[in-house]
Amino acid sequence: MDVTSRREPARIGLDGPLGGNAASMQATARALAQAESAVAAVLVEGISDQIALETLAAGRGRDLAAERIVIVPIGGAHAIGRFLSRLGPPGTGLRLAGLCDLREEEIFRRGLTEAGVGTPRSRAEMAQLGFQVCVDDLEDELIRAVGSADVEALFEAQGELRLFRGFQSQPAWRGRDPDAQLWRFLRSSSRRNLRYARLLVEAAVARDTVPQPLDVLLANI
Repeated sequence: MDVTSRREPARIGLDGPLGGNAASMQATARALAQAESAVAAVLVEGISDQIALETLAAGRGRDLAAERIVIVPIGGAHAIGRFLSRLGPPGTGLRLAGLCDLREEEIFRRGLTEAGVGTPRSRAEMAQLGFQVCVDDLEDELIRAVGSADVEALFEAQGELRLFRGFQSQPAWRGRDPDAQLWRFLRSSSRRNLRYARLLVEAAVARDTVPQPLDVLLANI
């Protein structure tokens, strides 16, 4: 889920003082350093995906560092081939998995083929290789999992419900579908997006409504 696309926990360095490209580059560099001693690497589009998966692992009682599993934010789907080639090829001992948005599925599929990881012709075949697809993206999945009313309750708990109400009253968004409004508000700030990646996953874990792509991916690494 790349913040700059259509629809943007480690604390410091992810949702800490840095934002934008600086945070993304630092998160990627840290993950690649960890990958040198890892047994599995999960390639994701951005650091909100990284936060979501790490939060889910913690909620499931797993210690990814102890398991030598690293989540690598690659800075956008178009980098998938480069990272697959860098961390592969298959047979080197490092298991590969990944997560992407629906609109980036074909880019990931092409990258898997070109890097020699496999030749997936369908989403099911991508899943067999360990790569899951969010519909339409991580935020959509989490909004559906938690429910509109409970997402708004999280906004209220975070002191942002008035901001959201103000956003809803803007001419461009007035009267629009509530889920679309929630989605755009989450994506309107990179720091907000990163913070709620953690909070929404925690809420989904508490409700036992974790989105299937995240749940299946984590269960299989």
